Amino acid sequence: MHENLDLAWWITAVELPVMGGLFWLIARLRRDAESALETLRARAESAQAQVRESLAAYKLEVAKTYVSFATLKDVEQRLTDHLLRIENKLESASPFMEGGRR
Repeated sequence: MHENLDLAWWITAVELPVMGGLFWLIARLRRDAESALETLRARAESAQAQVRESLAAYKLEVAKTYVSFATLKDVEQRLTDHLLRIENKLESASPFMEGGRR
């Protein structure tokens, strides 16, 4: 009977408070982990939104700054045509220049 009393005392005095403390510790750690995870999730969503805004701004800047290939070809063709006209004018004026020098 004395052994039963010691076992009951051990369970009541030691095991139950230890188990209660472990349960409380596990519950608190879980709550803290969930809170930290929610904070991290909010920061990640904020960073993702910031990255999306930066990417949209960069795309807009590229669209404003860089010309399309078709526009570039058009400008190149106009410059080439203009240079050819200048070259033709210089060639047609060349005999007069040579005659004036002599």
